[in-house]
Amino acid sequence: MPKRGYHHGNLRQALIDAALLLIEVRGPMGFTLSEAAKKAGVTPAAVYRHFEGREDLIAEAALQGYGIFADLMQRAYDSGQPSALAAFSATGRAYLAFARTYPGHYIAMFESGVSINRTPDLAAAAARANDVLEQAAADLSQHIPADKRPPASMFSAHIWALSHGVVELFARNSPGRASPFPADDLLETGVGIYLRGLGLITCDD
Repeated sequence: MPKRGYHHGNLRQALIDAALLLIEVRGPMGFTLSEAAKKAGVTPAAVYRHFEGREDLIAEAALQGYGIFADLMQRAYDSGQPSALAAFSATGRAYLAFARTYPGHYIAMFESGVSINRTPDLAAAAARANDVLEQAAADLSQHIPADKRPPASMFSAHIWALSHGVVELFARNSPGRASPFPADDLLETGVGIYLRGLGLITCDD
């Protein structure tokens, strides 16, 4: 059993890990700081040495999540090089993989109501993840004539929205909603339709 009180090995991280487990099971508003402290094996008073309240704890979980997310996106982008299309496609798959592998972080980031502008560090971490997808979109859009080329920020926002929608509706087991197809297939075909519309792939690709 972890030692109770203030002399915990890494109390801050233990509390974040406890919160992530509770968020995954109960949602971001379904637990108290006292419950997080109990799960971490420390007294409730110890929590306030590191976090002002539950939202502060969730924001820290989101910050760590964005760091993991950005790293995954960057590795996916790099794995597709030198093909702009392969790099772009890999970032979409990485979004689904992140949501599946890190559900507590995902919920803290996108479903908790915590603003990415809560702290400069959180805003910077969120921007780093977005920048990877925007760079992938910028690379791919170079194959579109300049007069028909959407801004890279719009291009990436469309794909982010599509990826997020697939996750929320079909990859996170929404109550009462059964996915008509595997989430990966839905995302791949949806992105394919979007890219065909931009003339980036043909019907034979």
